[in-house]
Amino acid sequence: QTRSLLGVFEEDAAAISNYINQLFQAMHRIYDAQNELSAATHLTSKLLKEYEKQRFPLGGDDEVMTSTLQQFAKVIDELSSCHAVLSTQLADAMMFPITQFKERDLKEILTLKEVFQIASNDHDAAITRYSRLSKRKENEKIKAEVTEDVYTSRKKQHQTMMHYFCALNTLQYKKKISLLEPLLGYMQAQISFFKMGSENLTEQLEEFLTNIGTSVQNVRREMDCEVENMQQTIEDLEVASDPLYLPDPDTTKFPAHRNLTRKAGYLNARNKTGLVSSSWERQFYFTQGGNLMSQARGDVAGGLVMDIDNCSVMAVDCEDRRYCFQITSFDGKKSSILQAESKKDYEEWICTINNISKQIYLSENPEEIAARVNQSALEAVTPSPSFQQRHESMRPSVQSRPPAARTSSTGSLGSDSTALSALSLDSLVAPDTPIQFDIISPVSEDLPGQAKSSGQSGRRTNPFGESGGSKPETEDSILHQLFIVRFLGSMEVKSDESPDVVYETMRQILAARAIHNVFRMTESHLLVTCDCLKLIDPQTQVTRLRFPLPNVVLYATHQENKRLFGFVLRTSGGRVESRQTSICYIFESNNEGEKICDSVGLAKQIAFHAELDRKASEKQKEIERVKEKQQKELNKQKQIEKDLEEQSRLIAASSRSNQSSTEGQFVVLSSSQSEDSDLGEDGKKKRESE
Repeated sequence: QTRSLLGVFEEDAAAISNYINQLFQAMHRIYDAQNELSAATHLTSKLLKEYEKQRFPLGGDDEVMTSTLQQFAKVIDELSSCHAVLSTQLADAMMFPITQFKERDLKEILTLKEVFQIASNDHDAAITRYSRLSKRKENEKIKAEVTEDVYTSRKKQHQTMMHYFCALNTLQYKKKISLLEPLLGYMQAQISFFKMGSENLTEQLEEFLTNIGTSVQNVRREMDCEVENMQQTIEDLEVASDPLYLPDPDTTKFPAHRNLTRKAGYLNARNKTGLVSSSWERQFYFTQGGNLMSQARGDVAGGLVMDIDNCSVMAVDCEDRRYCFQITSFDGKKSSILQAESKKDYEEWICTINNISKQIYLSENPEEIAARVNQSALEAVTPSPSFQQRHESMRPSVQSRPPAARTSSTGSLGSDSTALSALSLDSLVAPDTPIQFDIISPVSEDLPGQAKSSGQSGRRTNPFGESGGSKPETEDSILHQLFIVRFLGSMEVKSDESPDVVYETMRQILAARAIHNVFRMTESHLLVTCDCLKLIDPQTQVTRLRFPLPNVVLYATHQENKRLFGFVLRTSGGRVESRQTSICYIFESNNEGEKICDSVGLAKQIAFHAELDRKASEKQKEIERVKEKQQKELNKQKQIEKDLEEQSRLIAASSRSNQSSTEGQFVVLSSSQSEDSDLGEDGKKKRESE
């Protein structure tokens, strides 16, 4: 019965232990949550106090907002103190009793249970040994020891059992205490907390909260009104901006602004990735003074791409891209190829960089000065109706025939043009003279007599100096200088005696390009030799144009812009038969205009001395030919005299032998002599042999 009853008590103790563990975990969660709430409330109060120290990018210096948050921080700080007090009370009145019951009383039951089990096992073992004592031969010593063990184990078991049973009985009372005491502490702590809250939350605080609620409603109404206005603005902008969503808007509706001295926008830049391969990278580009800057996405600031003061910009043809243009620095050492998103951006970028390269941005009103310069260009070049029709029909692509512009010979390009001192404008360039903007040889249209002389314009030039079976015409030339140039245009001129012709041609071609939006320039290699000037395609090495050096009668570079140079070519034939015409060609180089002119001058000097040497050599050969001819005549006369003497001796010998045959022989010899004089030296020998 005792064992059975003990089993019931032990089962009840195990159930109490399991339940108390669950209750302890729940109360511990309450305690942890209260600690977290207390810490979070304190942190909230701290952050509200630090609001006035914050530096918001859009402004955080609202004094009303700051004072309001300070008031909230004060109240929340008081609540945080209340929560801290509540946490302390929960720890003392709720967690401590249940923790004591769990750690002390329940563990004591488990310990006593283990001790009772050990004592019971020892008693059972002692009884077993005592039962095995022999009845035949009794050993008093062994019997005494076994009896002592039984006594000790039985006493120990009995004492342990009494303490264990007492603890089990006491557990029933402690169970009630451990359940009620924590709950009582929890409720008392909550009541104390609410009392402190009621003391802190006064009527003045309620009035403050009411005012704050009214302010929040006012802010919400203002926000709703602002959102409605923004929605209306968005709808209006969507309707007005619909054409701007097109990547390439119509330039007739949205014309390009040509007076800009600042521009920014996205461009695609070409980067070389190999010998013939390249990649394109999209970046944001902007001008800053005389510098072109770029900024990649995510960068804090832009970086310098190129100094565009005195730079050159031109439209280029890319195999796989549209709207491409090339910017070359003033020294020609650096260049970049960029692509615009639309034709409008493409033209505006070229015009802007052109305006910046003239350093217009340094003035007080740069756009006004740029507009005045462009207006001067409009006045300097007045297109005829026939050109207008042709120009409109050919834009924007370049056709097989070069576009021509009828230009007026009067007018000046603002402050950049100078008065011509030696000759009048009409004596330099005839009015209504067409301008060619492409590299197309004039002999193909106007000078058929020279078509054969320039027939080698399509021959490929070997860049490695190999003849390939045929000897090039410049192989023996001692001068070979190569320059990178861009063709601007050419036109017929009336005079080729003054450098003012070249200056006036430069002015008219640049003005015509500005007014007619001709940005495309063909880049070539100019080869200067002692025989001719050649324009060579840099990619295919095909000779585009050949200018015989003797026909280059005048060459000059611009007085201010040293990148510009030109020369006058005198040709035979032209628009009027049996009349020589002069055509002025204008080029732009990489700041090497003077070097090119010096090279052409050196080539002409070398050619002049070579011509003098050639003429002297020909004169010497002519003298030698005359002397040789005279020597031949003298030798022929001597041979004739010798033949006559020989004939006379033969006649004398024949007359002495036979008088009758003498006459016949004399007749034969006479006829032979007359024939010998006609036959020459070979005939005489043949006659003698006969």
